[in-house]
Amino acid sequence: MIFPPEEFAARTAKAQAMMAKRGLAALLLTTEPDVRYFSGFLTRFWESPTRPWFLVVPAAGDPVAVIPGIGAALMARTWITDIRCWSAPDLSDDGVTLLADTLRELAGAGDIGLPSGHETPLRMPLEDYARLAQLLAPQRLTGDGGILRSLRLVKSEAEIAQIAEACRIAARAFARVPEIARPGVPLSQVFRRFQMLALEEGADWVPYLAGAAAHGGYADVISPATDRPLEQGDVLMLDTGLTRGGYFCDFDRNYSIGPATPAIRDAHARLIEATRAGFDAARPGAMAATLFEAMNRIVAPGGDSGAGGRLGHGLGMQLTEWPSLIPADTTELRPGMVLTLEPGIELAAGRMLVHEENIVITDTGAAWLSPPADPDIMEIGT
Repeated sequence: MIFPPEEFAARTAKAQAMMAKRGLAALLLTTEPDVRYFSGFLTRFWESPTRPWFLVVPAAGDPVAVIPGIGAALMARTWITDIRCWSAPDLSDDGVTLLADTLRELAGAGDIGLPSGHETPLRMPLEDYARLAQLLAPQRLTGDGGILRSLRLVKSEAEIAQIAEACRIAARAFARVPEIARPGVPLSQVFRRFQMLALEEGADWVPYLAGAAAHGGYADVISPATDRPLEQGDVLMLDTGLTRGGYFCDFDRNYSIGPATPAIRDAHARLIEATRAGFDAARPGAMAATLFEAMNRIVAPGGDSGAGGRLGHGLGMQLTEWPSLIPADTTELRPGMVLTLEPGIELAAGRMLVHEENIVITDTGAAWLSPPADPDIMEIGT
């Protein structure tokens, strides 16, 4: 396992204390990050949508896994000892009866909570969920009252160490971009080779890589690569979410292919200024919206930057987590929260620059997890 059993036992105890306050007899978890949060069960097999996976956290005692038999051996390597399996996929009863029996055993007649707010998909067939509710009636399936969000919002020291290591790996890969990017090289080849660099530097996987290359800025920050060759005068941006130990980094770097224009140099310097303003505003008791306002005052003093809406988000077992750095998000920052700072500047219609760094909230302010970029944009081939 990535972490010792004590880490998962502590998470379970915190959840059970919160469940007691909310009157929940059990939590039912169905998504990869929520199951992994309490179990340590790390596998790429979640990429297959064929099988559902369940973890039950009772009001007292250790979590119980209700999973397809194909996962039994790997789950047994975690701290979970009660592992109940069925042969999946079963087109007539894909674990539903086994899950219902387990929930009745562990929760009695009490309410069963599922994460149900923003960013919480169900990841089981709706028909199976309806059948589960029918089998459990009059026992209720209800929301978890934000327990999972609250728990996962604040990272442990062990989690922060994994994210910090992912950031160090990405930083080493970014430093090697001049090895793979030059005029005439297709952007698609840069993408492939950057992922190779990330793996060479120690990444487990590179689930996310986006970017762009164009003159005077780029149109968006989520596109896959095209085969267009890099040209002198392009701004190249690479944004990676590589993982180490099941935890993401998420930051980007901008490069000028050849000498940067004065407009690009100025825009990049303002992005760094905005990022550092967000960093300075990041402290316990501040709100997510406060960080947005600190950065937005620099990149868009007139209002909307036109660069994608929010200016950052939470980070952890998922590439993007709660909260969102937007004007409406009043989430209070607490020590242990990991965030991205992601200001953007609109340079012209259909052209922008975006910069992103990763930070952690400390007892007294914030600390960088990604090494902060210099105000001067890196120039390749000058």
